Amino acid sequence: MNVKKKEKNSNRKAFITAGLFMAAAVIGLYWFGTYKYRNVVADPPEDGIIKIYRSYSYDDLCRTMTGSGVLINNRTFLRTAKSMGLENSFKPGRYRLRRGMGNKAIVRMLSHGWQEPVKFSFNGYIRTIPKFASLLSRNFEADSASFVKALTTGALIDSLGFTAETIPGMFIPNTYEFYWTVTPDEFITRMNGEYEKFWKGRRDEKAEAIGMTRSEVSTLASIVIEETKYEPEMPTIAGVYINRLHKGMPLQADPTVKFAVDETLTRILNKHLGVDSPYNTYKHKGLPPGPITIPPVCAIDAVLNYEHHDYLYFCAKSTFNGQHSFAKNYAEHMANAHAYHRALNERERAKKKASE
Repeated sequence: MNVKKKEKNSNRKAFITAGLFMAAAVIGLYWFGTYKYRNVVADPPEDGIIKIYRSYSYDDLCRTMTGSGVLINNRTFLRTAKSMGLENSFKPGRYRLRRGMGNKAIVRMLSHGWQEPVKFSFNGYIRTIPKFASLLSRNFEADSASFVKALTTGALIDSLGFTAETIPGMFIPNTYEFYWTVTPDEFITRMNGEYEKFWKGRRDEKAEAIGMTRSEVSTLASIVIEETKYEPEMPTIAGVYINRLHKGMPLQADPTVKFAVDETLTRILNKHLGVDSPYNTYKHKGLPPGPITIPPVCAIDAVLNYEHHDYLYFCAKSTFNGQHSFAKNYAEHMANAHAYHRALNERERAKKKASE
């Protein structure tokens, strides 16, 4: 009896032990499958980028995650999100889900707001605030209307010493890192910090030496860059306009008329020169109220280091190579202009003949 009893007890212990091992294995597999399971596909679509908007509810988040094609197993992610309380802790943002990430790591990323930064680049040549706002809205969560409003009205730009006309000069073309959720005011504040770093020191000293403010330098630089993309000529053209300012002559810059009338104009005609706009430098002496485009650094530096000469006029060369002929007086300028227009008319006649 004792032997049978011992065997029975031994079998019971073995059964219990096996059951415990099996339960532990099930729990372990459940835990691993729920929390640690690698749940990002090997080659995630859109580089694994997921955007969670401020307006999203928890259901919106779940639909975005499960419909993204990034997850291998949607069910285990939803189970992990529920057990870890993601419903009450997720943050809006632009997130990158990388190969090998488990559900727990994904949920922690969403709940702590560990975003993937946006590398935002612009190189200047952006003529209007609405166009710049459109570019911003394509890179960040806020829409273009919100950016336009922040860039043209409100206490913030006033407090920074800018107006709707001068604000384009605050943006220094470069590549910057932002979080996708940056607000328009946060963006402006950050860019003003970059603006201060750009100017303080040597550039402020140079601006003071030539008797111009930062805003005036940026405004003139915006005209220079609209006149030429040929960098070696930029200081020369800047010198022409500064000579005109010093003599009290109107700048008579065609790009300012184009800005005032219609930026799609390909040729400025006499009828355009009379437009009543503070940006029309044929009608109004001095600089316009603000930049006519966001000027690149090369144009700003061209103004700060403008060429000292006696030129008062310039026009495009008849070779159509993007360079200019410079003149010290009106007679020289008209001779250069006639040569250009003759060449232009000949080219147009040749094109017309070729198309017939």
